[in-house]
Amino acid sequence: MPDLLSNVVAFVFALGVIIFVHEAGHLVVAKLFGTRVLTFSLGFGKRLWGFQRGETDYRVSLVPLGGYVRLGGEEPGEVSDDPREFLNKPRWQRILVYLAGPSMNIVLSILLIAVLFMIGIQVPMLKNVEPVVGLVVAGSRAEEAGILPGDRVVAVDGEPVQSWEQVQFALMTAPEQPVALEIERREARFDVEVTPRMVEKYEFGDAGLAPQFLPRVTQVFDDSPAEAAGLEVGDELRAVAGRPVSDSAGFVEVIQQSAGEAVELGVVREGRPLTLTVVPEGEPGEGRIGIGLGILQRYGPLEAVAASVVYNIDIARQTFAVLGKIVTGGLSARSISGPIEIAAMSGAAARTGFRNLLYLMGLISISIAILNLLPIPLLDGGQIFILLIESVRQRDLSLPVKERIHQVGFYMIVMLMVVVLYFDLVKNLPEGLLPGS
Repeated sequence: MPDLLSNVVAFVFALGVIIFVHEAGHLVVAKLFGTRVLTFSLGFGKRLWGFQRGETDYRVSLVPLGGYVRLGGEEPGEVSDDPREFLNKPRWQRILVYLAGPSMNIVLSILLIAVLFMIGIQVPMLKNVEPVVGLVVAGSRAEEAGILPGDRVVAVDGEPVQSWEQVQFALMTAPEQPVALEIERREARFDVEVTPRMVEKYEFGDAGLAPQFLPRVTQVFDDSPAEAAGLEVGDELRAVAGRPVSDSAGFVEVIQQSAGEAVELGVVREGRPLTLTVVPEGEPGEGRIGIGLGILQRYGPLEAVAASVVYNIDIARQTFAVLGKIVTGGLSARSISGPIEIAAMSGAAARTGFRNLLYLMGLISISIAILNLLPIPLLDGGQIFILLIESVRQRDLSLPVKERIHQVGFYMIVMLMVVVLYFDLVKNLPEGLLPGS
């Protein structure tokens, strides 16, 4: 029950901020162009609370799964001579009003990720991590293919790679599909074929590989052995049980095999070497100390914004690649997260620290921007697409055509929500509660 409550609170907070920023973009640009704004609502359905300022009703509504801005004369068929009505505005102004919402989500994501880059962000899979194998899970598809720790991945499916991020993305988006890897081992190069196993919950691929990098502590869980031992975020791990640490795999292996035993850790904190003693908890062979490992990057303000822009571009590129694979059948729609899954992730992120919640909010914000820019009727991208068609034709589409387009868009969105909610339930409800399970 406490987890459920924290999930709901974190979800409402995260989505509320993201939707507020989105709808505020529409509101501000519409008012700049002198358009009548009738309603600014966070949520849908019954009005719970709000206030009237001028001609605009600012409200919070019952269903917290989105929001809307209602403009005067926005609906097809609303004919008026009032120059303040939305449909009487020039098409370029209407396009900018629709574009403002997704644009604000992009700005929000850039700012959130930039803040994280300034205070320090865990980036174990970013471009600066070389495509060198650090860990091969026993019994995994990668081990079956003959891949060894220390191997460098030179190319994936014939395309050269420069970072582990590219390798991981290719493997994750190819469940039960062969992926050709070109491997460099010492002086030799050879090709192997790996078929990532499917992770049932999300139906993405897992080949059993992890990268090689010198780990730092990026997270210390509350009431954990690591916290009791005095480990702090930013500590660089140099030794474990008297053995030097060259990558995270070796460190994790020692900890797993030392459940219930005192283990000395050699760390470097702000340039000072320290020795700490930790007692891993858990069953034999499954020891853990309650930390997150990765590479902690920290930038100045300008560098942080630049890095955030690049990061968001990469996220957008990967999102379109995933959507392309879903459309072509290469990846299951089950990999898409809906409100239930987002709530669970929001709660989990909030429980492990506000920094993680901010990171998740950045990812959700850029995802909402991308979704809204798709040319789906009723969404911002669909409205922009119609206005661009009308601009090329130099005349409006007929009212019956617009009404039919809106109907199709409504049914598409309803179907999408039903599919997403179904997969959310499949992924999060206990087995046996769904029909046919």
